[in-house]
Amino acid sequence: MRRPRLFLVTGFITLAAAAFFATRTQASAGEIKLVVPGVWFREGDLENLGHSNNTIIEMKDYLIIVDANFPSGARLAMEAAKRISDKPVKYVFDTHHHGDHAYGNSVWTKAGATTLAYVGVAEEMKRFEPARWQDTAKSRDDVRDLHEAAPEPPAQTFDKSPFTLKDSTREVRFYHFGWAHTRGDAFVYLPKEHVLCTGDAVVNGPYNFTGDANVGNWVKVIRAAQTLTVEHVLPGHGPTGGPEVLEGQVRFINELHKAVEAAIKQGKTLEAVVPSGAKTTTITLPASVKNWTGPGLPGQVRDTWEEITQKKPHGDITK
Repeated sequence: MRRPRLFLVTGFITLAAAAFFATRTQASAGEIKLVVPGVWFREGDLENLGHSNNTIIEMKDYLIIVDANFPSGARLAMEAAKRISDKPVKYVFDTHHHGDHAYGNSVWTKAGATTLAYVGVAEEMKRFEPARWQDTAKSRDDVRDLHEAAPEPPAQTFDKSPFTLKDSTREVRFYHFGWAHTRGDAFVYLPKEHVLCTGDAVVNGPYNFTGDANVGNWVKVIRAAQTLTVEHVLPGHGPTGGPEVLEGQVRFINELHKAVEAAIKQGKTLEAVVPSGAKTTTITLPASVKNWTGPGLPGQVRDTWEEITQKKPHGDITK
């Protein structure tokens, strides 16, 4: 059985981040950015800590945090929330099941918050855990130091999209548009402010992990998100942007799929395109998607190749 390649994204992210940050200052990592009144974005430190981004949303009497992060990232996001407001964190939303977005769940619930997610997140945790948690604990002190046998699943789930939280301050909608980066992907949308939090279904940089993905359905999911009126895109990794980040992610997935499909039709073999154990690939993508192209490309090519040839989402191939 082939061991899932960098299944929790951390190793892959660190590799990609090292190359990306060689040309980009990481001064923004850890800083709190006001996106619109009452909504803040905190870019996680990928290069050193493997953290995801967090969004802090202020409601009338409480705060919502988007993504639990790793345990150490959860504590940093908690500190950031306290600097912003005296209101308690009531909900923490897991955009998907990966460790850098959900392994901090117990940190939040011990502080009194309720963790929330689309039902697919809990289902993926049941499928992949506790094996991934235990493997991650070997290399991450923050996971190991919790002394827990498995990650804490979201306390509350929904299966009808959108799920809505609303008060006199604002409305927050939680959407599941389908399987893209993971089976349980969900987006957070603020209709009045036109803010969209994407999790890792959309990233802004070379951070796409395809091991648990449905590459063939990914673009369809983003196109569904694009039917919303969006001015501010807050990705799972990388800096904030606008609608161009959504379109860039679409182009990257399309170019990746097209290039792999062409190689298959030309009669090439996977071994020739991505040699076993190699960190390179003969496939190249156009400059128009260079923001999303990095050291993870060989793995993305391999996953997409396996998905096309085996005729099922790569997340159904991953063990």
